[in-house]
Amino acid sequence: MLTGMQVLLLGGDARQLEVARKLSELDASVEMAGFDQLDEAPEGAVRVAFADARFAEADALVLPVPGCDEEGRVSAAFSEAELTFTEREAALLPRHCVVYVGMARSYLRELCSARGLGLVELLELDDVAIYNSIPTAEGALMMAIQNTDTTIHGSRCAVLGMGRTGLTLARVLQGLGASVSAGVRREAHFARAAEMGISPFYIRDLAQQAGNIDLLFNTIPTMIVTAQIIAKLPAHAVIIDLASKPGGTDFRYAEKRGMTALLAPGLPGIVAPKTAGRIIADCLSRLLLEQSLKRGDGR
Repeated sequence: MLTGMQVLLLGGDARQLEVARKLSELDASVEMAGFDQLDEAPEGAVRVAFADARFAEADALVLPVPGCDEEGRVSAAFSEAELTFTEREAALLPRHCVVYVGMARSYLRELCSARGLGLVELLELDDVAIYNSIPTAEGALMMAIQNTDTTIHGSRCAVLGMGRTGLTLARVLQGLGASVSAGVRREAHFARAAEMGISPFYIRDLAQQAGNIDLLFNTIPTMIVTAQIIAKLPAHAVIIDLASKPGGTDFRYAEKRGMTALLAPGLPGIVAPKTAGRIIADCLSRLLLEQSLKRGDGR
């Protein structure tokens, strides 16, 4: 149980509702700032205005999955008010407070480091990332179906990156009868793709593979689908970029060529917010319990 633990949720989308619900069930005291347009808070949680949020009493601060931008702005799907996490808010947090976020940009890392605050990136944890890859893969399939006039079955699909998301997506595409290839950088990933019955190739050879791709899924957050690659893709090819913003695709050139290229980060929160929220909530509740035990306060 999390009895006595003070948790502040700052901004976010429908996933945070599942987090608030789970933590409240475990008897944590949950405040939610940035949810003023929400019809009703989850049972046990309390909505507060950003100006009234009790940063100074927080044992844990939970930010949205994307965290905050380089100016400290925090997204809030249920509020039109501007939410920020800046030096002012960080200075109010107790030194034992831990900041939890899906992904942290350099701004947030540096801010927490300067204040001596613990920072946990949930999507860097294997269990969260693997579970999260399931709604990501389903969302990618939804986008592929919506933007093509052929079936996934029989199509030539390439997945760039065989990390946790890439592996799940490749397996799902394969299960639907697509001809799947995988662009990798590491020998271990090459071997794993081959073991799965997926045709592996090294990213450096992508240009040679491009002419035989109907659907290109990128999971690598660096510029990988360049203008040179796009120029070699068939005119009907669709690019779905799942990497975090700004993605790894030259969207300007894709548009110039008249091709469909879609940037689609954060799909779990769009296509399956309840499931994605439960994934985060289960992990977060475990981490908060560990945090409480480490403090040795008996909670």
